[in-house]
Amino acid sequence: MLDFDLAELYQVENRALKQAVKRNIGRFPVDFMFQLTKNEWQELITNCDNLPATMKFSPARPLAFTEQGVAMLSSVLKSNKALKVNIAIMRAFVFIRQYALTHKDLTEKLKELESKYNKQFADVYEALNYLLEKDKKQIEQKQRNPVGFKLKS
Repeated sequence: MLDFDLAELYQVENRALKQAVKRNIGRFPVDFMFQLTKNEWQELITNCDNLPATMKFSPARPLAFTEQGVAMLSSVLKSNKALKVNIAIMRAFVFIRQYALTHKDLTEKLKELESKYNKQFADVYEALNYLLEKDKKQIEQKQRNPVGFKLKS
């Protein structure tokens, strides 16, 4: 996303956004943010009709942010919207971490049960594998070209 779009999204002025980035430039490595080249900016102006008129004639080239840069930007801006976005991002990370840990525990538990009861459920596993292989063979059969005489249409 470009800086002027993000300024609108985070409800700050574009110059304030650029100042915050300059003050915190260490937080924005090249895979988080970069500045468009002159040629890229000219091509964007030429190809995009919906750019704001004030931006089309601006001498300053815009900054482009990746997904990680957009998230980092929410932590350096001082608007209420940026604060809410940053809090939402932190909550999402915590939720994903908790989910991953829960999922890991379940996977380990299933492996433990499988090894413990492997002999008792060997027939069930064998039947499931047979059914899975049978489905694969049926799909392969449908994909084959039929053999025999064909009338040309």
